[in-house]
Amino acid sequence: MGENAAESVSSLITCLEDNDWSICREATKSLGKIGSSAVDAIPRLSNLLSDDEPSIRKEAAIALGKIGVATDAAVSSLIASLEDRDEEMRTEVVNALGKMGPGADAAIPNLIECFKDPSWTVRTAAALAIDGIGKGSAAAIPALVKALEDPDWRVQHRSINSLTQIGESAIPSLMEVVNHPNPVVRQGVVETLGEMRVTDPKVIDAVASLLSDKDEKVRGKSADSLRTIGANAIPALINSYDIANSKMKVQILSALGGIGRDAETAIPHVIAFLNEGGTKIRIEAVRSLGKIGTADENVISALEEALIDSNTDVRREAALSLGKLGSNASGAIPSLLNALNDKHPEVRWRASEALGYIGVASNEVVSGLELRMHDEKDFVAEAAQEALDLIGGE
Repeated sequence: MGENAAESVSSLITCLEDNDWSICREATKSLGKIGSSAVDAIPRLSNLLSDDEPSIRKEAAIALGKIGVATDAAVSSLIASLEDRDEEMRTEVVNALGKMGPGADAAIPNLIECFKDPSWTVRTAAALAIDGIGKGSAAAIPALVKALEDPDWRVQHRSINSLTQIGESAIPSLMEVVNHPNPVVRQGVVETLGEMRVTDPKVIDAVASLLSDKDEKVRGKSADSLRTIGANAIPALINSYDIANSKMKVQILSALGGIGRDAETAIPHVIAFLNEGGTKIRIEAVRSLGKIGTADENVISALEEALIDSNTDVRREAALSLGKLGSNASGAIPSLLNALNDKHPEVRWRASEALGYIGVASNEVVSGLELRMHDEKDFVAEAAQEALDLIGGE
């Protein structure tokens, strides 16, 4: 019945004294399900945290968390229970403190100590609880940064989330370890700074410096973080391109594309990278032009050139990107009509799609698509039919 059973609180509190431990346990569960209306049960539930029966202790901690009222009795009793011998109990105690919010800020020092707990579930719960309490959590920044090198990925992940929520006040501590000898820490730092969407040029430059890190995962996470930061990170991405290895060049282009329309200023550079790069770079460059989505004359021209590239994947992605530009790419229709006759079906497929998205029902477009309706590959024929449906052709 949950909150609808609020009138039964006093009777359930009486059941907490029952000699049958199972009745006591079930009454404890019910009080937790009633929630904040069961506030009168807090003193007795706090006492049950030291009960001899493990299941009662655990349910008392869960119930206090669900009630969510941070009375002195509840907080102090939960803090004492952080020393419980049972791992599951300690985890539920930490969870309960986190659910109590700012009122449980007195527990922050104790939660910091929980990062030394042998159990990953307790350490993960501690990071989450610090996030939940919020108030006073800045004191936990050093411990959360230290937890980035925890051997368990779940603790690392939760610490990143908590640092992100703490925000700006965590940045100085993160910057101190941005070049930490442990690559896991470096990866965690750049991920956190990315999630914060930091716009400080010094921070962005620090993240960008790791695009040339010796660890591949750190390099990849740096690119991801710069993409998340967005337009402010564009200069750093472009400046890092020349010194990056081939694989990182592709990731930098992917990051620029991932920024989307806000990366319009990067278009001349992406076109230059397209014209100068190897196959994988050309593929990613044409993808990025489609993702950025600006259909100026230079973009259309670059994608038209890519439609006659020697590599099939480049041609296919060029057609796909022109389709993403929609009606703004109408100037590329002659090139796309030529691509309908490409020897590779995947190029014909994407060219057919693009003509449909552009939406010009000229005689040349209709006749070209009608021919492709008889393509030897069914998926090309289906794309041509769908394109004709979009532009109103028969």
